[in-house]
Amino acid sequence: MRRRNNDIPVDVYIPFVETLFRDGATLAVGIVAQTVLIVVVYWKTAHPLYLAVALFMVLVGTLRMQNFRKYNNMPSPTTWEEAHKRENDYILYGTLHGGALGAFCLAGIYFAHDNFAEIAAVCVTLASATSIAGRNYGSPRMVMIFIVTTTWPISLGFLLRGDFYHVFLGLLSAPFLFAIRKFADTVRDVLFTAVSEEKKANHLAQRFNRALNTMSHGLVMLGPDGRVAVANAEAAQLMSVKSPEALLGRSIHGLLMRGVAGGLLALKDCRYIESQLTRALREGRDRKVLVSLSNGQCLEFSAREGSQELGVITFEDVTARVAAEEKIRFMARYDSLTALPNRAHFHEVVAECLQLGNQDRFCALAVLDLDDFKSVNDTLGHPVGDGLIYAVAERLAGFACESVKVSRFGGDEFMIYFDRIDDEAHLRSLLDSIFVGLQGEVDVAGHLLRIQASGGAVLGLASASDVDGMIVKADLALYKAKEQGKNAWYLFESVMDAAFRNRQVMKADLRAAVEANGLRVVYQPIVSMSTMRIASCEALCRWDHPELGPVSPATFIPLAEEMGIISEISTFVLMAACSECAKWPAPISVSVNLSAKDFRSRDVVAKVKAALAASNLSANRLEIEVTETALLDDKSQTGAYVEELKALGVRIALDDFGTGYSSLSYLHKLPLDKVKIDRSFLADVAQNPRSLHLLKGVVDLSKSLGLAVTIEGVETFEQLKILAVTVQPDLVQGFLFGSALSSSGIETMSNTTWPFVEDIRAARLSLRR
Repeated sequence: MRRRNNDIPVDVYIPFVETLFRDGATLAVGIVAQTVLIVVVYWKTAHPLYLAVALFMVLVGTLRMQNFRKYNNMPSPTTWEEAHKRENDYILYGTLHGGALGAFCLAGIYFAHDNFAEIAAVCVTLASATSIAGRNYGSPRMVMIFIVTTTWPISLGFLLRGDFYHVFLGLLSAPFLFAIRKFADTVRDVLFTAVSEEKKANHLAQRFNRALNTMSHGLVMLGPDGRVAVANAEAAQLMSVKSPEALLGRSIHGLLMRGVAGGLLALKDCRYIESQLTRALREGRDRKVLVSLSNGQCLEFSAREGSQELGVITFEDVTARVAAEEKIRFMARYDSLTALPNRAHFHEVVAECLQLGNQDRFCALAVLDLDDFKSVNDTLGHPVGDGLIYAVAERLAGFACESVKVSRFGGDEFMIYFDRIDDEAHLRSLLDSIFVGLQGEVDVAGHLLRIQASGGAVLGLASASDVDGMIVKADLALYKAKEQGKNAWYLFESVMDAAFRNRQVMKADLRAAVEANGLRVVYQPIVSMSTMRIASCEALCRWDHPELGPVSPATFIPLAEEMGIISEISTFVLMAACSECAKWPAPISVSVNLSAKDFRSRDVVAKVKAALAASNLSANRLEIEVTETALLDDKSQTGAYVEELKALGVRIALDDFGTGYSSLSYLHKLPLDKVKIDRSFLADVAQNPRSLHLLKGVVDLSKSLGLAVTIEGVETFEQLKILAVTVQPDLVQGFLFGSALSSSGIETMSNTTWPFVEDIRAARLSLRR
């Protein structure tokens, strides 16, 4: 705060000036008393000088009191200039007042001497002088002027009397003047310090009050008597009172009982909260208590011991935080799409249920999996798939109750736990009713979808069951349901567990065999119909298990596909076939069947290049068989890879023709060299003329497109004769020509002509005649 004339700060100077105009009533009484005394002296002495002094005192008193009323009716000054003007006005009328008293003294002591007048003048002046410091400390100039105008006339009168004693009295006025001035300065300094400290305290109190009332927390401080000594605005708002002052003097019990009276808090909750907060204050430890009110609001109380025996309780509205925490907990425990318990929470719930209750009761767990759900996502998109999942979840949720827990376990898989089952018949009845209620059609985004599911269940005693074990067994039963045609559920049996364990062991053994090159390749002859000699061979993979002996490809190939190692087997067969074919006589070629997974990566082209380079085999002696499954996965991408293989000089054959969905479209879209007709076309050609006509039609169609034709599955001479006479394919393949041979066996048989050749010729000649 700025200063003027090197004096006090303006914010202190203004209050000091305001003190000059306080207590006008006592000043008025003093002026009246002084005037009356002068009038009495005039009445006694009849000297006109006293009459003039009395009239002057009346005039000065009137003007001074008017000046008091003027400024008392005005607002407080805000600037130094306004305050200084008021001080000057005060000094003006104060000087006149002091001059009137001095004139009275000078008249009574010297000019109109009278003993009574002298005593009266000195007494009233000295009496007035005692109030100079107390009334005028706010203006040092006024103090000095009052001292001079009141004491100097007395000293002058005594000095003018001339005798020793009166002169001595006149000289004593100097220390009296100094004493009054010193006393006024002391009072002024004391009051200045008091005012300054008061302002500091007020400023600190304002800052404390601002900080207290801008807190986001409610706060109350309790005195040693346990009642509220300090409260802030937030506390008043949370307690639903008009102002913090309304909380002062209340106890913790009284504050909490307001919530009980308003129906926001139960009485037992009130007692619990009070005991917790009181204990925290008594023990001097921080303690937090979360309170849920009946209106949905949540408050968190914190209690701690403060200083000087003051206890501090803070509380805040944590409704949003509690809601956010609850949402996080819900997201961690429940599926975001269906709002059903997720895998982790379901595991916890079931584990807890198994531990509680009668351990000799039966409980069950079922797993449900939607049939062909992948096709819904692939053809209609994931939003439609999500809609189907939601619809299924709604239907399953209708079966949930205290003893039945439903969960979305992930993807299109759901789990149902039954906490109390009477027997197997009871479980079958429950699951049958669930399947009936689940199945049917549902409209998802305008698509009418049919819900169809497969399921597996396990039943057991609670004491002998654990969550993970039940899930594994239910999965095995589900796998059995899928194997048996889907759209049904199976109950777990012990044999399923044994089959599962055997399957897992076989998987491990197969992986070890692949990594150790423990597989071997054999070759099935493909015979030319015109020469009855080996024209080509199909490379086939075999696995000789060290304990089980030869394992059928129908068993280990699906396992390899499931394990994701089918490409490693394809690479092994390709490398071995190219290497062995390079040793055979030049006309004989080799055919290798690559899996659908091989054609999902561009690496298929690199693999074929590497095999040809490593074996120095001519590209036209290698034939790659493409399955319709590979084409269905990604027709455009597979076609691009086939084009690249064709560009290498490798021949391309379409394997198992006629078993897929759109075989005819491949004949003119892909750069094929050969079509291999599936054995199913040949099964009853000897008995069914329609089958024969169909087979001949396919062969003729393929030949008309410039494609060579191989017919698989020739097992009898009668089939061969029909093919030779009526169908006339280019090549045949089957057990009629023996089982698959080793590489050396093919080399040995390369120049051998099958004895059927003469019979075939005879049959053809007979037909011509």
